Amino acid sequence: MSNERRAIVHTDKAKLAKAVASRFLSKVPHIIAAFDEATVVLTGGTMGQAVLRAINKSAKRDAVDWSRVNFWWGDERWLPAGDPERNDVQAREALLDHIPVEPRRVHAVAASDAGLTLDDAAQAYANDLAAHSARNGKYPNFDIVFLGVGPDGHIASLFPEREGIRETERTVIAVRNSPKPPDERVSLTLPVINSSVRIWAVVAGSDKASALGLTLAGASYNEVPAAGLEGRRKTLFFVDSDAAAQVPASLIDPGQFWTSADSTDEH
Repeated sequence: MSNERRAIVHTDKAKLAKAVASRFLSKVPHIIAAFDEATVVLTGGTMGQAVLRAINKSAKRDAVDWSRVNFWWGDERWLPAGDPERNDVQAREALLDHIPVEPRRVHAVAASDAGLTLDDAAQAYANDLAAHSARNGKYPNFDIVFLGVGPDGHIASLFPEREGIRETERTVIAVRNSPKPPDERVSLTLPVINSSVRIWAVVAGSDKASALGLTLAGASYNEVPAAGLEGRRKTLFFVDSDAAAQVPASLIDPGQFWTSADSTDEH
């Protein structure tokens, strides 16, 4: 199966979020039926929250057996538990608090007030990944990884021309002196992200157009981290028309400039 990266364009942010939510709610039951569970990596940011809220509002939400879904995070801000800027707090408010997910299946990064150092928290998350690992012994089999893409092309907390984007040995890293606040974060590394069967990047806004164009045109991932994304089966960029402004026409999925929230499931 081809893993060529492609963009699926929606006319605005609301339709984009609703379409990605619909696709997710159609895909997850099939994954559960095939493997008895599904494992999903969540992201933060405006569109990450918007997709989770759209999932929560969907009439198809309760058709998913949420007791069979595992949740992880691609990165986390090193902030106290309950801080509204933490990705896990935002995800709980948008979706997780509204579905019958089992607490043991929700794998959050330790908070800054948990009595651990930043390095300890990164190692603890790496240990948690290993404890739930698949055959490789380092991390689980991820079915879907959600990501955003920053205006600079960063993904998770892997920033341009920083050592984190070049890390190949560790599964989780501590991030210091982040170009965007807060300064300290915990992030999965690119090999772990790329281990996912499917990578779904959700990108909206004209400020993302340059980074998205460079990503899909094959820029260096050291300079544009999103260019390094390569899921094992699918690497899809779900974008709004503003973000797609600089995407080469040849890389826009044919016939997929959607004007509604309809979505087809990939096989």
